[in-house]
Amino acid sequence: MTENASPRAVAARLSGTVRIVGAGLLGASIGHGLRRKGIDVVLTDASPAQLRLAIDYGAGREAAEGDNPVLVVVAVPPDVTADVIEAELRAFPDAVVTDVASVKLRPLTTLRERGVDLTHYIGSHPLAGRERGGAISARADIFVGRPWVVCRDEETPANDLALVEMLALELEAMPVEMSPEEHDRSVALVSHVPQLVASLLASRFADVDEGLLRLAGQGVRDTTRIAASAPELWVQILGANAGPVAEILDALATDLAQVSQALRAPEAPGARRTVAETIARGNDGVSRLPGKHGQFRQFEKVVVMVDDTSGQLGRLFGDLGELNINVEDLRLEHSPGAQFGLAEISVVPSIVGRAREDLQARGWQIASMND
Repeated sequence: MTENASPRAVAARLSGTVRIVGAGLLGASIGHGLRRKGIDVVLTDASPAQLRLAIDYGAGREAAEGDNPVLVVVAVPPDVTADVIEAELRAFPDAVVTDVASVKLRPLTTLRERGVDLTHYIGSHPLAGRERGGAISARADIFVGRPWVVCRDEETPANDLALVEMLALELEAMPVEMSPEEHDRSVALVSHVPQLVASLLASRFADVDEGLLRLAGQGVRDTTRIAASAPELWVQILGANAGPVAEILDALATDLAQVSQALRAPEAPGARRTVAETIARGNDGVSRLPGKHGQFRQFEKVVVMVDDTSGQLGRLFGDLGELNINVEDLRLEHSPGAQFGLAEISVVPSIVGRAREDLQARGWQIASMND
């Protein structure tokens, strides 16, 4: 039995039954999170095998006649989201219906064109996920600390809005109110275009000699990590949000053309400035990304060499705790063939000097001073 299969008795804000339509990664993860709070969760899925697997892992029970949910969560692929929302609104007219699709305007427009009563529908989207999908990859904690967009309008009943926001809070996510248009423009920039850029870059590796790829370090792995995502799902997502994505890609193509032109003639007047300003602009953009707890803070790095033997990483964390060094973020890197790894520890700037000195005093080798 997995950890998710045993709900913990924790005080819940939601009461009543929550119905989840779609027992894949997001649907099953929501089920696990709510079950840990003792909430009654019923599941349904078009795939009997997927449904059975999610139930076996403890994400909820199978939906049955007589279920009277207070909240319905639609977690199905984008191309059928509007159809399922419409069906659930008709089947459970007293329930609040939300969905967790990654595009918000297209389903809403489709439902309005059909004349569906949307009084009790509120679109939402948790900015969380994993590269691998399906019920077997579901986890109760993937929403912790992540934004959960809630798309309300002036006609949204206050109690309905509160119910969807309580769903996010139960899963320890952070509710953020946005319009569907704002949401789709935002995810185009921070999610959909990065997926395409990662995939385009990773595709360059497909036909090159494997010997060249032995030089790959953590930077290229970080840049292409999301390229392992499922093509079938992304075809639907990108098709549903094509306009905002295309606008950003056009602007990116212009930037790439300028840099490419500068590199074709690096000695030409202004060429080096173009490259330098491109890198500097990237620095500015990265500095604006929120970090831990959504804070806009920059941290210093302490890079520690860790032997690739059992217990070494645990010893490092033990020393960090005893030295009262709070780890704001952590990244591990392994070089091919090396018998050690690099632990890149992010700390607040005010303690970086002490952290390096104290760790060295305990026998740790600092691989980079980052000065």
